[in-house]
Amino acid sequence: MISSQTTRVAERARRIYRERLQTALEATNHGSYVAIEPESGDHFIADSFGAAVAAARIAHPDRISFVIRVGHAAAIHLGGLTN
Repeated sequence: MISSQTTRVAERARRIYRERLQTALEATNHGSYVAIEPESGDHFIADSFGAAVAAARIAHPDRISFVIRVGHAAAIHLGGLTN
């Protein structure tokens, strides 16, 4: 179950992405990961999910960030092959 705090962080981060970051990042960093810390509005771009999270934690160790994969519907795709 996702906490209400986590839901609020995700909603705020998605809004920051849409309103401030999406156009520029999709033109220059498609496929990268961006961790967004919504209280400050700071964002951290990296080639991997883990590196984006690590950068956000270094800058804001006591805050929750939300990761978006630039130009994709989800940060991580979980799937498998079907027969």
